[in-house]
Amino acid sequence: MKKILIFITIFFSTITIVNADDMKRIVVGNEDAKITIIAFESLTCSYCANFHKDVYPQLKKDYLDTGLAKIEFRHFPLDIAAFNAAKISQCKNDSDSKILNSLYANQQKWVKGSSAEEANKNLEKFLKNEGFDIDFKACLNNQEIEDFVLNDRIDGVKNYKVNSTPTIIINDAKFEKTLNYKNLKKALEKLI
Repeated sequence: MKKILIFITIFFSTITIVNADDMKRIVVGNEDAKITIIAFESLTCSYCANFHKDVYPQLKKDYLDTGLAKIEFRHFPLDIAAFNAAKISQCKNDSDSKILNSLYANQQKWVKGSSAEEANKNLEKFLKNEGFDIDFKACLNNQEIEDFVLNDRIDGVKNYKVNSTPTIIINDAKFEKTLNYKNLKKALEKLI
């Protein structure tokens, strides 16, 4: 009986309850940067994956790593697979972008399946193969994370009129030009 009580005490003391108000955004760059970029994205969106492949690396090198700007990735899932992947990317609540970046870089490896269950299996298998240590089912079923992801989407529509992904917001103004590095750089240079 004593062993069971010790196990229960240890088990419940290691559980972390995440309150949606305590959730950390996935942020890259200087927290105190003069320029804040918000990227509303859906993890199953091929245009978002292209942004991460074609624009983000140079943006990171020139603006985020130098402290001139920061980028906050916000969730705007367009389907159930993106919704579940968003919950997974947010699950560790450490503001790290490793899982998010891996999901975009390898989108074709896990975005497949004819049902939500099949898509989830592919996502779980992909994460395991990539070596991410995540309690997949606990992340998917965490109500606080789910609320956080859904509130990002609601905020995007309500406050920024987001209707497609990716949508970029720079210092609270919607970026309206074609999303490529050249256009983004022009907009950022005006703010430095």
